[in-house]
Amino acid sequence: MSGLTGGSVSPRRKVRVGALAAALTAALALLCCTGGAGAFLLTELGGETEQVVNAGALSCGTENSVDVTGDMPRFSRYGDRQLRNAAVIIKVGQDMGLPARAWVIAVATAMQESGLRNLANPTVAGSKDIPNEGVGWDHDSLGLFQQRAGWGTARQRMDPAYAARKFYEKLVKVDNWQQLPLTRAAQKVQISAFPDAYAKHEELASRIVDALAGGAARTVQISGRAVCDAAASGEIAASGWTAPIPGGVGSGFRTAERPRHNGVDIAAPKGTLIRAAASGRVLVSRCDPDNRGRLSCNVDGWPNKGGCGWFVDMLHAGGYVTRYCHMVKQPRVASGQLVKAGDVIGEVGSSGNSSGPHLHFEVHVNEDRTSRGAVNPVPFMKERGAPLKGAA
Repeated sequence: MSGLTGGSVSPRRKVRVGALAAALTAALALLCCTGGAGAFLLTELGGETEQVVNAGALSCGTENSVDVTGDMPRFSRYGDRQLRNAAVIIKVGQDMGLPARAWVIAVATAMQESGLRNLANPTVAGSKDIPNEGVGWDHDSLGLFQQRAGWGTARQRMDPAYAARKFYEKLVKVDNWQQLPLTRAAQKVQISAFPDAYAKHEELASRIVDALAGGAARTVQISGRAVCDAAASGEIAASGWTAPIPGGVGSGFRTAERPRHNGVDIAAPKGTLIRAAASGRVLVSRCDPDNRGRLSCNVDGWPNKGGCGWFVDMLHAGGYVTRYCHMVKQPRVASGQLVKAGDVIGEVGSSGNSSGPHLHFEVHVNEDRTSRGAVNPVPFMKERGAPLKGAA
């Protein structure tokens, strides 16, 4: 395999494209590119990106009961007391028999509402005399979820276990809650004045659930059972992620033969449905110009043509960007559109710098759509319970 470079305009800006790969099979070789490199900043999908400091090996498990009195993992943003509150939230969800997706939603909601602190309120008589971890000032709201008077007495709302149970009881009454974006599910329970605020906590909430419950955010519900590392074909892991297509990875990320290959190539027949890997907002949905500036995406591409063909870039909570290249025709989504995890955004093709049907899939961090922001999608997706089929 030999590395090739070419031009692409986004708009009028030259960016790198990929290089010719060796045949994935005796009959098929894949050639991919990167798409446009413009910067987009959408603050409602930003979020906390800090890593767990000391959580041990996070192997995925389905029977890991949370110990609310044991040693807590360390996160730089949250202290021991806050992590114990998160543990209580998860334990209540476990005791109620709810799947891990509910725990992630609940922890993220409490992160937004109270910073995982059990808050009193000076406007609520007697609340400051109840054990608390600070004071809030929002109407008559109390506790981890800032629940108002209709949710219970002051003492009940400031009991973390009671507050978590009340949250879950309302969550499970929300139609299709497991498939909703986290921010919409949380908003339907909380009725917040800031409905987009919950999304930015999803990534860190998933890490907290993983650290406290043995990798539970990597599970997906299949036939009523929690299964590890199996989020594909539209099924969503508790982390909120799914594999974009079920095909196997062929050409990898920045290999010795293709050092500028900023993603992975996933083999699949033409017309295979491509799904959004996570909920987010579409940044770009268009035909990527080839090396000669032509918008010729409605035909199969060829090596050295240049460009991503028909492609989509999406921004997700935590500042992650995913890219989907070489679609067979115009994507099914438009720039600015909000899309749920698992929604179909297009179909596999071979447009642009390509010599056979496949999906070129990229993941970028820090909202950086350039090659500087690209990371290896294989470990990234595995950590979220949505491994790319055939990937080590």
